[in-house]
Order: sequence, then structure tokens, then C-alpha cells
Amino acid sequence: MPLTLTAPRLRVRVPTAPPAKRVVDLIGAAILLTLLAPALGPATALLYATQRGRPFVREPAAGLAGRPFRTWRLRTDGTGRLGAALDRCALDGLPQLINVLRGEMSLVGPRPEARTDRPDRLLVRPGMTGLWQVSARSDLPWEEMALLDRHYVENHWLGMDLAILAQTPRAAYRQRHA
Repeated sequence: MPLTLTAPRLRVRVPTAPPAKRVVDLIGAAILLTLLAPALGPATALLYATQRGRPFVREPAAGLAGRPFRTWRLRTDGTGRLGAALDRCALDGLPQLINVLRGEMSLVGPRPEARTDRPDRLLVRPGMTGLWQVSARSDLPWEEMALLDRHYVENHWLGMDLAILAQTPRAAYRQRHA
């Protein structure tokens, strides 16, 4: 009887393209970090000098599916005018672009929270900006912010994200100079 050998079936994994939202996040975060490095670098150096090190703070947050991670922020407390200027110019949250590159956050989504009593928020990645930030920023009551977050979670799509990103600079400017 002749010996027959059969080769085991090879499982070849065909890489799939990342979702369009993730591509926008990666490209957007890389571009923003490149464009804002001239402002972010000196601000970090000044914070380092005035605070004797530790210009960054890492805050706990719940990410997609409740996975814990730590957000990056510039440490602006206790630095007087410098901290106030960084807050006013919205530079304190720019290190979160690192979280976006790492896949822990998105450019657009509900704001990251350490804990949430709203599990629907955990169905998407938290974002640096979102629907309620461009709607009226912090002028809204908490209940309306929660409704806008829920609306985003249930209805988000790339076009909505791009519209929110386009409105964010004007909303931030309006809030900072109100």
C-alpha cells in the first residue's frame, strides 16, 4: 500500500483594512501633532521648568468596552498664568493625541471618564471632542450632555465625525473667549 502524505491546511490570515474612522484618527493625530509641535514643545519645556519636572499628568479613563487606560494631559495646575494660558488656548488636552495614536481614544467621541454609569458610552472609543462640545460646550446641563453622547453612540458615522472636527476650533474659540 503506497504511503500518501497530505499537507496540513494552512490558515492564511488576510489583513483587512482598518475602518475609515481609525484611518482618519491616525492621519489626523499625526498631522495635528506635527502642526502643533512648535507650540506644544515650548509649553512642555516651560511646564517642566516651572514645576520642577513632570509636565504631564495621566488620568484614569474607561475606554472601548470598559478597558481602562490613562489619558495624557499637560499639568496646568499650580502654574498661574502659564496654566491659565494653556487652558485658554486648549493646549492642555493636546497630549491626548498620543492616546489617539495608540488606539485608546478617537478624535471624536464621548469625553473620557474614569468611571461611567452609562454603559452605552463604552460602545465607542472616547474622544478628544464630541457632539456636546460643539453644540454648546459646558453651557449644557449634564442630562443634555448625556443625551448628546447617547445620540452620538447610536448614530455616529464618518460624515458626522468630520462635521464635528470641522466645528471644534470655532466652538473652542467661542468657549475660550466667552
